[in-house]
Amino acid sequence: MEGVEIQPPLEVDPAVLENLEEDDYLSSGYDTSTASLTSSINTYAYENGRRYHTYFGVDKNLHPNDELEQDRLDLHHEVFLLLQGRKLHEAPVVEPQRVLDVGTGTGIWAIDMADKHPSAEIIGMDLSPIQPKWVPPNCKFEVDDAELEWTYQSDSFDFVHIRNLTQAISDWPKLLNQAYNRTKPGGYIELAEIELVARCDDRTMDDNDGLKLFVEALCLGMEKLGRPKYVTANTLKSNLEGAGFVGVKSSTFKQPSGPWAKDPTLKRVGALAYAAAENGYHAYGLAVFTRILGMTPEEANKLCDAAVQSVRNKNTHSYVNFHVVYGRKPE
Repeated sequence: MEGVEIQPPLEVDPAVLENLEEDDYLSSGYDTSTASLTSSINTYAYENGRRYHTYFGVDKNLHPNDELEQDRLDLHHEVFLLLQGRKLHEAPVVEPQRVLDVGTGTGIWAIDMADKHPSAEIIGMDLSPIQPKWVPPNCKFEVDDAELEWTYQSDSFDFVHIRNLTQAISDWPKLLNQAYNRTKPGGYIELAEIELVARCDDRTMDDNDGLKLFVEALCLGMEKLGRPKYVTANTLKSNLEGAGFVGVKSSTFKQPSGPWAKDPTLKRVGALAYAAAENGYHAYGLAVFTRILGMTPEEANKLCDAAVQSVRNKNTHSYVNFHVVYGRKPE
């Protein structure tokens, strides 16, 4: 499809290819320890040692919202910044006056945006009030469900930003229609999503790989729940065009699952993804596997642990695609 960027294969660091009889990164001289990488609305459900949102429905967001997850979200924000060359967005937004961050999570993107644009009003919307209290004066957070009717005025935002919400949204056309209505003519929307498909360019990941089986089970759960099992750049591009946005452009970035890449930036990306792996795969999978697929906690943990072990194996060079797609509302 026009506007979709094709990425070349990732090159593996030669040091990782040494000592193939060893599967840990330490054998290739890389330290992957975490230390080296450095009211009713507050009613939550606790399952399998994690805390989950309940205010807008127990299955509204299947990711936990506890401190472990907040740390992971902030770590993943740094991954996105590295992949995007320290840019907060790909859309050509210049001196915005009003910005909406849908599904703001910890609010880290909104806070960074407020710091970058001190004269703009930045609003972060999320299901849970987990954002910090001390924020820039031009940034505020609101607790709301993005799938309910938005209360913002029409044509009121210069930029609407939506990142990593694929698994949390059941009705994307409704969500994007609301975003279109609230975007000013000439304003932009941007969708940034991980494609939940485990990929490999050098055939070092087999069909029984733990990460591959994990994402396949996760996609099955999303499908049973009536949500997108995964999205591609073409999917996101078509969704924006279907909502009425024009000039839609996309970029795709490869996110290595471990520090195996030769490129220094991608090695750092992989190291951060590796550091987040243990909490990350359990965060994505536990609720889906137990609530939706009917697994026992033991079965769910075993599947999550297998994904963690996969990315810890330096001889398996897996990655996922990160798609960023933006479009403009006609004037």
